Amino acid sequence: MNNNNTIYKDSPLGKIPGDWEVKLLGEVATFINGKAYKQEELLTEAKYKVLRVGNFFTKGDWYYSNLEMDEDKYVNDGDLMYAWSASFGPKFWIGEKTIFHYHIWKVIPKELITKQFLFFILAFDTDKIFNSKQGGTMFHITKGDMEKRKINLPPLSEQKGIANILGLMDTAINKNNFIIAKKELQKKWLMQKLLTGKKRLYKFEKEKWEETSLGDLFERVTKKNAEQNTNVVTISAQRGFVRQTDFFNKSIASEIVDNYFLVEKGEFCYNKSYSNGYPWGATKRLKDFEKAVVTTLYICFGLKNTQKNSGDFFEHFFEANLLDKGLTKIAHEGGRAHGLLNVTPSDFFSLKITIPTYGEQIAIAQVLITADKEIQLLKTKAEKLKEQKKGLMQVLLTGKKRLVIN
Repeated sequence: MNNNNTIYKDSPLGKIPGDWEVKLLGEVATFINGKAYKQEELLTEAKYKVLRVGNFFTKGDWYYSNLEMDEDKYVNDGDLMYAWSASFGPKFWIGEKTIFHYHIWKVIPKELITKQFLFFILAFDTDKIFNSKQGGTMFHITKGDMEKRKINLPPLSEQKGIANILGLMDTAINKNNFIIAKKELQKKWLMQKLLTGKKRLYKFEKEKWEETSLGDLFERVTKKNAEQNTNVVTISAQRGFVRQTDFFNKSIASEIVDNYFLVEKGEFCYNKSYSNGYPWGATKRLKDFEKAVVTTLYICFGLKNTQKNSGDFFEHFFEANLLDKGLTKIAHEGGRAHGLLNVTPSDFFSLKITIPTYGEQIAIAQVLITADKEIQLLKTKAEKLKEQKKGLMQVLLTGKKRLVIN
């Protein structure tokens, strides 16, 4: 990349290279709406998939249709699509011929622009739209407004070069994400095998596991917040202990929290609320704070003897949802009312579990902690790659840095 010998000029989008132009999106691409389906017109089985916003960036349930329509209402492998409502932004479709919903555009580039460069311009412009929007998380933009948005347009040769560099960044990001997914699956397999004794670690093969109850291992924590600690947290199934102000963007606790439970670092809490992936609630360990204040709806507890049992082991044991089988038996009639399972503390601590010796607990925990560290390093790398790509888009798509085009 080189800035030498570049002459810049003023434009509606600021200073740009002299050989670049500013164009409206409607001048360089055609935006085609999909079909506006009614819910009753969507089938669970039919000839064509219907690409909806819920399937665009996530793995939502698919609906189908048998309707035969004009060819431009279908999306084919390699087509550039843009979700303009709720989920927001561009994506290349990969897959068989599919119908697309009204809340998605098929974007067809004209001769002035390459499809790959148009994809990155749309992604870059989407970031700018999001940064300027007001209000809640839901968003949409009309086709007329989209077609009037101004973009920087370099010569075709430079478009191809920029798209190639950004495409290489995407390849690196996707490859790293693939490794993360693979490592997470490996860890999940290790948890399922090691924490149940189906796979034994070297030197522990002959040691017997013991059946015991949670009440034999843990004591309930019911210490009230007499010290008036203000670190009020909620337990997220996905994120663990999170400050209420971070999780809800506000505090939902009572102004007076003296009667809340005060939990200390290393102790556990069982949240009886069920959520995606945690149908029988989630048990989390306090790690990020020295102390935290939680609602008395949680069942809080700590190890009776940390010299005989490992908190690290039980952190992974609970994360593997190994209490679920027992919880299904003690959740009383009328449970799930108001999103909460009806599990009493006495029934909770009566749950039976089978565990290894302290030495094997330590060894198993170390294997899983090592796996966690590998995954975290990869996730840190993923964030750095995203930031690098964002920086490259900022300078390449505005002409602040120029490519040397052979």
